[in-house]
Amino acid sequence: MDVFEAIQTRRSIRKYKSGTIPKEKLMMIFEAARQAPSAGNRQAWRFIVVTDWGRKRALAKAANNQMFIADAGVVIAVIGISEISTRWFDKDPMIATEHMVLAATALGYGTCWIGAFNEDEVKHLLKIPKEMNVVAILSIGMPDETPEPRSRKEIPEIFFKEEYNNPLLLQ
Repeated sequence: MDVFEAIQTRRSIRKYKSGTIPKEKLMMIFEAARQAPSAGNRQAWRFIVVTDWGRKRALAKAANNQMFIADAGVVIAVIGISEISTRWFDKDPMIATEHMVLAATALGYGTCWIGAFNEDEVKHLLKIPKEMNVVAILSIGMPDETPEPRSRKEIPEIFFKEEYNNPLLLQ
């Protein structure tokens, strides 16, 4: 699958089939994150890969009881390090996370970004130092649902030419 197909077919998956993700596939997904750009090439990110069911369940509880998270093959806590990149510590890890999302999609896996969670609980559960920031949780697994595409605004509604509110018309 090429990147454009991955972008078009990616959906937030909240229902997973049981099973693990083969190590070679995980390494491809992790390599996609590793290759992501970052401000000044600081790479102010770290990722905690969680496969233990009990710990995934605890993460799901810390994520406002979004229990589907526990059913994913892998759950990744995405960490930004403000000491390394004070301005971009929360943005650069998101770029790396989206690289993982697209790689996982291309490999046939489903993902869901999770932004609603109790950061202190996640830090405690995963022994993350207090000076680091949990910026997202990412579930990855074999999808057990095929959500329909959601509506998207048209290009002229979100792209402007030269100045705000001057719709970009490509005709």
